[in-house]
Amino acid sequence: MIVKFTAPLLIVAGLATPALAQSTNRPPTMLIHGNYCGPGNNAPLPPIDALDAACARHDACTPDGGLPTKACNLRLQREAALVSRDARQPDDLRSLAGLISVSASMMLADRSPRPAAATAVSHDLAAPVTQWSPASMGAPALPADQDGDDAE
Repeated sequence: MIVKFTAPLLIVAGLATPALAQSTNRPPTMLIHGNYCGPGNNAPLPPIDALDAACARHDACTPDGGLPTKACNLRLQREAALVSRDARQPDDLRSLAGLISVSASMMLADRSPRPAAATAVSHDLAAPVTQWSPASMGAPALPADQDGDDAE
């Protein structure tokens, strides 16, 4: 009777030993595409396509355990949007690239303070307040009858 239980136990222990020896200190990955798109990555494996390469660049500018900068997220957003509009890419990759582009626009970013010289902003309360208008942004002014006012 002991032999009946010992043999399977030894087989299971023998099969589990290589898996236990391969454990690493890397955090788990929850990738949604390729080797780099999603939390974590499979570095040093190469990216599998243009979208995965954009995700790899995003991972490269994100500190370990930290948040990426806003510029890093914007770069991923732009590059994924380019892949989503590339007619040479398969439809499923283009759809996923669009999803990643939108997701990158909503990702949290590192908002740590920058050096004072880089973020110098005038907080003068006596300065005049400028109202936004299309003309202030360089847009041409609309003729008086097309400006949306009902006054005549």
